[in-house]
Amino acid sequence: MSAPRTTPAQPEPIEPAELVGLCRTGLAQLDEGLRFTWLNPALTEMLGAGTRRWLGASLDLLDPGASGLVDAARRALDAQHMVLLLHARLRGGSDGELLGDIAFTPLEGRRVLLELHVASTTSEATSPALSESLRGFAHEVKNPLAGVRGAAQLLGRRVNDPELAELAELIIGETDRLTALADRLLRAGGKPRLARLNVHELLERVAALIAAEPGAPVMRRDYDPSLPSATGDADRLFQLLLNLARNAVQAGAATITLRTRIEFGVRLGERLRRVALRVDVIDDGRGIPPELAGSLYQPLVSGRSDGTGLGLALAQEIAREHGGELRHSSRPGLTTFILLLPLELPA
Repeated sequence: MSAPRTTPAQPEPIEPAELVGLCRTGLAQLDEGLRFTWLNPALTEMLGAGTRRWLGASLDLLDPGASGLVDAARRALDAQHMVLLLHARLRGGSDGELLGDIAFTPLEGRRVLLELHVASTTSEATSPALSESLRGFAHEVKNPLAGVRGAAQLLGRRVNDPELAELAELIIGETDRLTALADRLLRAGGKPRLARLNVHELLERVAALIAAEPGAPVMRRDYDPSLPSATGDADRLFQLLLNLARNAVQAGAATITLRTRIEFGVRLGERLRRVALRVDVIDDGRGIPPELAGSLYQPLVSGRSDGTGLGLALAQEIAREHGGELRHSSRPGLTTFILLLPLELPA
């Protein structure tokens, strides 16, 4: 006679509240005024402060500047659909800032659910992580660039017109720069090569490239001649400024103004800088679509159907590599992108 079969004891089901407590994703609920009404333990741990510190606090306390947190949460609330920010920066953690992906999902009763997936602290990753597909693109683009460079060299040797020879040299210089950029994408994480530079020389190179394009807008200058030399990676800063000018062209600008100034008492990230270099790229194009204002510097966000959404993300990354920041203001007919960089005045 066989022994009676016993049914194994079923574990007690875990209550939903316990599941939320075990979840390692940071979760919070915000009211209509975007104030914290509830946080899970994972989020309080990420932010480096207890629940009481955040209950009733405003979301903008997490925004270190230009991250678009508040705008994204407000769009989720008003449009009643989820808004996702990739590689967003926010205050918190033992190192002062966190880098992660944030989703804002509207809830009933004019509330918003915040979900935070932390990628790393900013001390571990100072720039948005480049996807494998982007690295693959950088690898694939190097061969065509080599062909373009070779063709430009042959062209330069065969033409007698000095202007055409100068254009051939311009093509060679740009292919060399793009090849170096592709190399940096393949070696993501490399530090900028800092040296003394003249920002007006970089702006003149940008103006020359834009002016060489068909249907180029009028380029105007408004330089402060008293500006001292700055410190930075000339190639990367040139790429940043060229991206801004190209965006203006693609926005239908008839005129682009390049302006330089010195700013005093500027907050860049967590630090208040006594003096900063300010470079403005101003255009009279269509302006920035309002729905993109809060996520403009996120990768793969573009206001054009044929845009890659990488230009401004890369520009903001370069600015932050230099301890600076990229800001903007926009309305139809007047858009200004502002590059702010720390500056040491000579004694």
